[in-house]
Amino acid sequence: MAPVSTRISSIPKPMPVSGINSTAERLLWLIGSLAVLVLFWHVIAVILQNRYLPTPLTVFDVVISEAKNGDLWKHTSATLVRVAFAFVVSMFIGTAIGLALGKFRTADKFFDSWLILFLNLPALVTITLCYIWFGLGDAAAIIAVALNKIPNVAVTMREGTRSLSRDLNEMAGIYKFGWWRTLRHVTVPQLAPFFAAAARSGLALVWKIVLVVEAFGRSNGVGYRLNIAFQEFDVGIILAYALAFILIVQIIEFAILQPAQARVSAWRR
Repeated sequence: MAPVSTRISSIPKPMPVSGINSTAERLLWLIGSLAVLVLFWHVIAVILQNRYLPTPLTVFDVVISEAKNGDLWKHTSATLVRVAFAFVVSMFIGTAIGLALGKFRTADKFFDSWLILFLNLPALVTITLCYIWFGLGDAAAIIAVALNKIPNVAVTMREGTRSLSRDLNEMAGIYKFGWWRTLRHVTVPQLAPFFAAAARSGLALVWKIVLVVEAFGRSNGVGYRLNIAFQEFDVGIILAYALAFILIVQIIEFAILQPAQARVSAWRR
């Protein structure tokens, strides 16, 4: 009877899935799934024949029309600028707060209830108060969005700081890494996945809140355009702008955030 080890080694090992094949497979699943969704939407729209449920082709024509007259670029660019400012501000402040709370236990005990309060504060309340306190301007809009996102970033980064390995820190001390090399080669690589996760969830949350802010008190942007379309019951415009902006956010997600997260998490494999 052959040794067990021999029989195990004779079993062909599965071929490792390369990064390119994995990305291609995921892209195919994404395209296939979206194609089925669009087909389902088209069939339902054709069956119902209702002006409040246009077909995908009708919505596509609206996108082309808005792009040609310049309104699509005007409103999406205004929204993207607000999203960028609010995203950077919330990530910077939220990260600083999270690191401090994860590092100092006394501060964490004192401010934990503050975090819970702001996490449960409705975005509409924050937006309303910011417009009342700071006026109907872009500064108030960005502050309102940032205040809604900062607690989420702070909680994620606090958990990341708590999970820092003491063994790795002791190793850095034994080998006399120094402050800068410890920060660069030990601390930052451990915190990077948490920062990337906060950034990805942050982008998804920030742009949705920006639309509410724009619908509530701005004179341009995708949220403003959606509000006008709602008053006119123009479903085609609503779907056209929503899909166009979702496409932009998904491009940012796939082209920037996901590769960045994969890169900073590579050391864990």
